[in-house]
Amino acid sequence: MSPDELNTLITEALDNLKGKEITSLNVRDLSDVMDTMIIASGTSTRHVKSLADNVVQEAKKQGMQPLGSEGIEAGDWVLVDFGDTVVHVMLEETRTFYDLEKLWSTEPAGRSGN
Repeated sequence: MSPDELNTLITEALDNLKGKEITSLNVRDLSDVMDTMIIASGTSTRHVKSLADNVVQEAKKQGMQPLGSEGIEAGDWVLVDFGDTVVHVMLEETRTFYDLEKLWSTEPAGRSGN
């Protein structure tokens, strides 16, 4: 499975369970450990866990085993690592607090306009 196919599968798995604000960030130029970060919000800890679990189950059906996951017990922020793609599923308030989209923006601070 190509990285693009995996990312599509992940996005669809999140969308199928009504994940909110699903965002895909190309971080290839900003990170040596991953190329894509996919972020989604859930409405409750149960929803966050279900979204992350659905991503894992759908990937496994296609022969893609995640390298690992973190946070499934707490459920406010679950990370699923597929190597080149890392998935973050968070409660809306957790997502707002950490603001990964801004943290991983593709415009490094201090470089605009030069």
